Amino acid sequence: MAGATDHFFGYRRENGRVGIRNHVAILPVDDISNAACEGVANNIKGTMALPHAYGRLQFGPDLDLHFRTIIGTGRNPNVAACVVIGIEPEWTRRVVEGIAETGKPVEGFSIEQNGDIQTIAAACRTAKEFVHWATEQQRAKVGIEELWAACKCGESDTTTGLASCPSVGNFYDKLIPRGIYGCFGETSEITGGEMVVAERAATAEARDKFLRTWQAYQDDVIEANKVDDLMDSQPTKGNKYGGLSTIEEKAFGNIEKIGKQVKYIDVLEPAEAPAKGPGLYYMDTSSAAAECCTLQAAAGYVVHMFPTGQGNVIGNPIMPVVKISGNPRTVRTMSEHIDLDVTGVLRREMTLADAGDALIELVVRTCNGRATAAEALGHREFVMTKLYRSA
Repeated sequence: MAGATDHFFGYRRENGRVGIRNHVAILPVDDISNAACEGVANNIKGTMALPHAYGRLQFGPDLDLHFRTIIGTGRNPNVAACVVIGIEPEWTRRVVEGIAETGKPVEGFSIEQNGDIQTIAAACRTAKEFVHWATEQQRAKVGIEELWAACKCGESDTTTGLASCPSVGNFYDKLIPRGIYGCFGETSEITGGEMVVAERAATAEARDKFLRTWQAYQDDVIEANKVDDLMDSQPTKGNKYGGLSTIEEKAFGNIEKIGKQVKYIDVLEPAEAPAKGPGLYYMDTSSAAAECCTLQAAAGYVVHMFPTGQGNVIGNPIMPVVKISGNPRTVRTMSEHIDLDVTGVLRREMTLADAGDALIELVVRTCNGRATAAEALGHREFVMTKLYRSA
């Protein structure tokens, strides 16, 4: 790999990270602040509200995850500046302080004793100044080693394990040694292949941590609540229609995303930022697409690679999602959703190495500013993960 794919053009942030988008985010701390955030985004063009469903009466690890996700979203390098709005001043301040550690412009507003109208008016003035500031930021040339690229797959079928997932694996085999950060997850979806994943750990510590994480998900989430084989959701109806009859078949296709050579160096909690330097990381996530992408963006990943067989349309407001498919019918009937066609692998017109190179080129173009299919179509799914019922 050389030439145009050894670098990209991104926004160097105050903490040294590099973003590939330049959003001014209007971030609600809680669900009852959504309307105020949407009011600001409606008034100030060039901003984006991120409404969500939670943030009230959460406690314990569930509350910790909520704050980690909200703060991590604001900290993501794709966010140039952030306006935070919450119902109460204390939790609003906590989010603002967490984001401010990056050095980026951020300001918070609380609704209590102010009301929506006054809060929206004040936040609009700040948001407008942030837009002026953000739109003067310039892209700079950076090495490919500055890239943070996550992945998951969705609406998998027999073609994903043969073409689109291995394309991502080839991407990681080529770029992880160059110093990028990678991330995979989907804890329930590797059931049946967990020992293969365990053996791909770089250290015994990472292996044991992965197995503890996987077993905890099985015990606390799956076995505690299922009413049938993985609650009749793994494999999904779409997976079965696409030829995957068991979770084990789905798992081994999924695992192709981590390549043939690279090993993961640590296991992350949901929305936890990696802290052991460049390399591939495993994150404990739901296999639901919007939840997984939201968690990975909150951990700091700036671009996402998403293999799909039957045709998943997911996007993310912060992190561009690149769709890859090896299913000829999906590429034909849902072409507006597909960024990279790797059906040539199945026709033996393209090797997996070719597909990996094509994905690297497309990701670099995305980093340089190319809008993904999901971005062009307005897919901005932002879904928080909740661990248990609120108080």
